[in-house]
Amino acid sequence: MAELAIGNHLRRLRFEHGEMTQDALARSAGVTRQTVISLEAGRYAPSLELAMRLAHVFGRGVDDVFFWRTPPTP
Repeated sequence: MAELAIGNHLRRLRFEHGEMTQDALARSAGVTRQTVISLEAGRYAPSLELAMRLAHVFGRGVDDVFFWRTPPTP
């Protein structure tokens, strides 16, 4: 299985926010816990809307939560 081009800091951010559980993050973002698990494991890249909702939960910008593992070439 190929690694996604987009990575995230969700696990770290959860722990920085009072050791938030995956379930609590999922409920706050309106998704299932399985979605959070897949995101954290790097098996799923979120839609722009979901990325924005997740960033909002932490009071951060999307670029603070998600990053390019290997930036695309023009």
